[in-house]
Formats: sequence, C-alpha cells, structure tokens
Amino acid sequence: MAKSESTFLNMVLTLLGVTFIAAAILGFVHDITKDAIEASKLKAQSEAIERVLPEFDELGESFQVAVSSSDDSLEFFPAFKGGEWVGVAVKTFTNKGFGGFISVMAGIDKSGSLSGYEVLEHAETPGLGSKMDAWFRNAEKPNQNVIGKNPQSYKFEVSKDGGDIDAITASTITSRAFLDALSRAFEAFQKQEQQLENKKSSL
Repeated sequence: MAKSESTFLNMVLTLLGVTFIAAAILGFVHDITKDAIEASKLKAQSEAIERVLPEFDELGESFQVAVSSSDDSLEFFPAFKGGEWVGVAVKTFTNKGFGGFISVMAGIDKSGSLSGYEVLEHAETPGLGSKMDAWFRNAEKPNQNVIGKNPQSYKFEVSKDGGDIDAITASTITSRAFLDALSRAFEAFQKQEQQLENKKSSL
C-alpha cells in the first residue's frame, strides 16, 4: 500500500511540475510576442484604412462615437485631401457571427456611400462564412456588391429578410452579422455627418 501511495504522490507532483513549467513558458512567450502582435494589428488596421477610403493625403485625429445599438463605441478615422474632408474609416463590429465577434473597417465617403471594407477579425467557418472578405465586393454580382451603396436608398439586409443583398451561400448567419456591422457604422456616421462635413485638415 505504501508503494502505491508513493507512486500516486509522485504522479501528482510530476503533473504539478509539468503544469507549472508549461504555464511559465506560455507566460514568457506571451510577454515576448505581445508587442509584435499589437504592432501587427496596428499595421493591418493602417493598411485597411488606406484600402477602404477614397484617395486622401492626410488622416485626422481618430475619435470615438457611441451608437445606441451597442454598449461599445466605434472608432472614426477622418481623411482629408487638399485640406477638405473626403471620407471616414469606421472600425465597426458585430457579435452576431456564427463564430461570434467580427471586426470590420468600413470606409464611408462624403456622399454617405460605402467606399470599401476590410474584414479585420473573425472566427467564421473556413470556406463558408470566411467568404465575406470577397463576397460583398464582387462587382460582377450587383446583388452581392455593397461598394458604392448608400443606406438611404439601399437596404443593408439579406434578401430573405427583405433587404437588397444576397447572402453568402449557406452562410446566412455570417451575412446578417457582416451587414449588422456595416449598419452600425452607418448609424454612427449619420450622428457625426454634419460635424465631419465641417472638419478641415490640420495642415
């Protein structure tokens, strides 16, 4: 019996030791990679802003805008060309995806139309929901394409819900979520539109 107890105690101590070492290694790796990960995210965000906006030569100071449909605020990045405001990039999101959280950078030009979008983060099903990266900007499929569309004349909902946009095949939940993120961006934009129109470049 003593031998059995000794073996069990050794197993417990060994397991605790392995767990401690694994936790220490994970903590160490996190510490040495978190700055690189953050820098990578900021780089991806900066590149997304450039891709979704009309041509510009200066970004103004970013600011937060609260929306009634969420407890969280959206981040706005106003853009200027020749000192005049030309559009704004809005970092928006939804929690309604099949895999939960989806983050999108949406560009809105001064006419209030969507000038572009980039999906920043998602956990949707590969080969299905993940198609939103390209599905909603296919110029050859006008019923899918949201680029250049304005919510004043175009309903940003999937067609099966009475909207004007065809959902991703077999990924209606992802499609609804993606459009929810865009609608949230437009809601915030409409609250700030007049102030944005009056903004001037700091140069």
